[in-house]
Amino acid sequence: QVQLVESGGGWVQAGGSLRLSCAASGSIFSINVMGWYRQAPGKQRELVARISRGGSTNYADSVAGRFTISRDNAKNTVYLQMNSLKPEDTAVYFCNQEINYRTYWGQGTQVTVSS
Repeated sequence: QVQLVESGGGWVQAGGSLRLSCAASGSIFSINVMGWYRQAPGKQRELVARISRGGSTNYADSVAGRFTISRDNAKNTVYLQMNSLKPEDTAVYFCNQEINYRTYWGQGTQVTVSS
């Protein structure tokens, strides 16, 4: 059984920073793409950033230059460093990992940015 455990969400004022982490555990043979998605109230879930096993990254236009995704393959962990946060970044953030050729989701962590 594979599990993803997220941490690092919370409340922050506009302009502040937060760092999200998502660690995978269980019977893991390979992890390919890791990513972060978010879902704001009343909106669809959207891609924030993703990173390949080799380190190639993609970002949503709305976060490019402010957020940085990284991964530690030895720890089966993906991170999202979020700087210069804006109120419109408020959402539940979900970790997504392709493990053993299957897609797994974290439970979600709330990020709230106040103006």
